[in-house]
Amino acid sequence: MKPVKQLAGQTVIYGLSTIVPRFLSFLLVPLYTWFFPAEEYGVVTELYAYVIVLNILLTYGMETAFFKFSQDSGNADKVYSTILSSILISSGIFALATILFAPSVAGALGYESNPEYVWIFGLIISIDAVCAIPFVKLRKQNKAFKFASIKLANVGISVVLNLLFIVFFPWLIHKGHHLPVWLYNPSIGLGYIFISNLVASSITLLILSPLISFKGGFDFKMLKTILAYSIPLLVAGFAGSINEALDRILIKHLLPDNVNAMEQLGIYGANFKLAVVLVLFIQTFRFAAEPFFFNYEKEKDSRVVFSRILNYFTAFILIIYLGSLANLDILKYFIGKEYWKGLYIVPVLLFANVFLGIYIYLSAWYKLAGKTMYGAYIVAIGAALTIAANVFFVPAFGIIAGAAGHLLSYFVMTIVCYFWGKKYYPIPYEVGRILKYMGLAVVFTVAILLLPIHSVILRLVAFNSILLVFAFILLKDVGMITALKSSITQLKRKVSKG
Repeated sequence: MKPVKQLAGQTVIYGLSTIVPRFLSFLLVPLYTWFFPAEEYGVVTELYAYVIVLNILLTYGMETAFFKFSQDSGNADKVYSTILSSILISSGIFALATILFAPSVAGALGYESNPEYVWIFGLIISIDAVCAIPFVKLRKQNKAFKFASIKLANVGISVVLNLLFIVFFPWLIHKGHHLPVWLYNPSIGLGYIFISNLVASSITLLILSPLISFKGGFDFKMLKTILAYSIPLLVAGFAGSINEALDRILIKHLLPDNVNAMEQLGIYGANFKLAVVLVLFIQTFRFAAEPFFFNYEKEKDSRVVFSRILNYFTAFILIIYLGSLANLDILKYFIGKEYWKGLYIVPVLLFANVFLGIYIYLSAWYKLAGKTMYGAYIVAIGAALTIAANVFFVPAFGIIAGAAGHLLSYFVMTIVCYFWGKKYYPIPYEVGRILKYMGLAVVFTVAILLLPIHSVILRLVAFNSILLVFAFILLKDVGMITALKSSITQLKRKVSKG
């Protein structure tokens, strides 16, 4: 149980550094959906979908590669400076290209009147790619507090600037105060969301600048070896970003002409955010699990421990899934009422994210085995399914097809990843137990969706009662209830001994 407790502790630490900033970012969603109509929020949804894809391209697997090669090479400084140099060069070229070709790119995207969106996002993505390497070094060094502090500072700055530009400055003008144009220009409107992000990213880079060191030198031969490992991760990551973001890129092009595509995209993007709690936990776990798996791999009982952890992980993500579904009547107030017409897609997105979480856990095998090309194959399969689901079904069924595409893609990726892992890096997962948990989740989901209760209060009471029963069953089955009782008994003994 010791390694399990160790991973749980690391998950909590990185959870605070991941959940709190992401939660603060999530609090911007009500701000955007209350102050901007769905059609304008559609612009935000689309542009940040491109960010997801481009962030993967500009880091090209180097974060995972740093863990792998700093562990194996015995010269972490050289690995770090070589990777950092490579990222700096590629990010600089990308930033320059977006500045030079901003008008052409903006025209192609349909934002001819706002070419500044392109170069602002080009700078944001480039800066974030450079920052990713110092951040991964902090994770490697287990400097969770510093990692968390800088992440919080980044989001805090962005939140404050958003509040200033979207709420406070317009309020001052409404009250008759005059503000200089250099401080606030009402015509910029939506652009202040992106400017706030750029300022926050720039300050983050400044804070991380002491970690930008090249004392290990640059080794071109080492870089080629690192790239041989990381490029398949880039392909896998790119395909994964297609799975995550392509729907928000394609929807406006696929919906029929009689539909306000940008409005539907805005509604889709806002409801997509309601599944964020589950995604936060998965991301938090990944931050802690990735270095843990590499560090613990050589232990004799590593594969048994990895199997046991999957039981805990699946139980927790299913409890979070059902908790989100049970409390959708509360969660919906995080978006404007104009966006509630899209709430029907949230259960599908939540269940899709359950499979995403399990896939991310299972995918550790190809990183540990050094067979990263299999990761590329798996995610490419998922990407193909995502593209097909959107192209063939969005025109007829609308945004629900985008959500269903996520579910289909992540489900198939999970199945394929499991069977290939079983062949090349066998881990004795308790498949029967996992399937039992999933089956119970489906049964309890049907109960929540079909209970004919019209009162919101009664719904919340009934749904959360169902959630508590479900949570008790799963936690008891994985041994958490017994462990909790044991901990309470030990605490009582300590207290009684004074």
